[in-house]
Amino acid sequence: MNTSTLPARGAPSASRLTELDWLRVIAFGLLILYHSGMFYVSWDWHVKSPRLVPALEAWMLWLNPWRMSLLFLISGAATALMTGRANGTEGLIVTRSKRLLLPLLFGMTVVVPPQAYLEVVEKLHYAGSYGDFLTLYFRAYHGFCRGDDCLKLPTWNHLWFLPYLWAYTVVVLLALRLRAVRTLFAHPGWHGIVRGGRLLWVPWLVFALLRQHLLDRFPATHDLVHDWYQHGVYFAVFLLGFALYGSRDDRHGAWEAARCLRWIALVGFVVVQLLSQGLTDGWRLAHGDDFPAWLLMALRALNAGKQWLPIVAALGFGRQWLADRDSLLLRWLTLAVFPFYLVHQTVTVIAGHLLVPLHWPLALEATALVAFTALACVIAALLAMRVDALRPWMGLAARPRWIANRT
Repeated sequence: MNTSTLPARGAPSASRLTELDWLRVIAFGLLILYHSGMFYVSWDWHVKSPRLVPALEAWMLWLNPWRMSLLFLISGAATALMTGRANGTEGLIVTRSKRLLLPLLFGMTVVVPPQAYLEVVEKLHYAGSYGDFLTLYFRAYHGFCRGDDCLKLPTWNHLWFLPYLWAYTVVVLLALRLRAVRTLFAHPGWHGIVRGGRLLWVPWLVFALLRQHLLDRFPATHDLVHDWYQHGVYFAVFLLGFALYGSRDDRHGAWEAARCLRWIALVGFVVVQLLSQGLTDGWRLAHGDDFPAWLLMALRALNAGKQWLPIVAALGFGRQWLADRDSLLLRWLTLAVFPFYLVHQTVTVIAGHLLVPLHWPLALEATALVAFTALACVIAALLAMRVDALRPWMGLAARPRWIANRT
């Protein structure tokens, strides 16, 4: 998951893209806040506060279309950087499989079960103990149902990002064993596809076509097998990151285009977001939820812009403000963000469940929810860094032997 291997102190870091490290840390930070917000909005989630805050939904809708796509694009660039340093794809496949699948296994067996337990306690009034629930969980019990909606156990919940990223990484690395694929990725035409202003509209067009032809047929499931619309979006941005952002050698390509277009992309995103919301809300007020085909096509085109324009803006501002801004804080966060990601939602779910009976003022409760989540994330990261046996299960590489022997 790390976007780079840290060089020795004093060594050059030309292969590091610090702007992507920063963007990855920021994106995961937004993800933690987003999941804290899920406790207070009307959308379905594992546990819910009895005091909903509908105003949060409008703000979360600004993040929802693009936050995960940005992470997949950064992961594609990271994979390209690692491919450039690795001696062969076979070893990199093994390394990436350990880095992604061991934390997934640990998460599904240790981290995620409390989320599922509290979900059935709150939604279905399950009265069994946590031990009783774990017996059902590991037996793949599918009897926790509300109508046709049944909880499939065991589950990976928020950790779905890991198997998706692993699958895309393996597909690309296996494909790179073919000379034709290596030639294709090395061809300068890749950069021409999104050179200059094309960076704004070519991926937007791809997303619009995916929304038009796949979204209704394959709504999001996060189950890896049937999630074809999401695969279309996430694999596309992963490939884009791999092909275009794995190197900054082409200073007049997509990197520089994002920097030059950052304000246009940001303003365009705001305009598209407001126009999409206005059209949707206006039609519902006048006609209800029966949208005509022409309006659905228009909204899908606009919503595709909501998926892509903020990514261009983020990359552009990252290039402008964060390039080559290395620091000890960034290096620590780059390591810590994986443990943060693993544990944060479980802590939020548990904290939310325990805070509700206390009847604290809403502002205090929400602040405590975020603070408890952040504190637990820091503790988890520190444990993962200090306890060698935990490192592979928490997504961290083994420490060099000489460091481990000194600590």
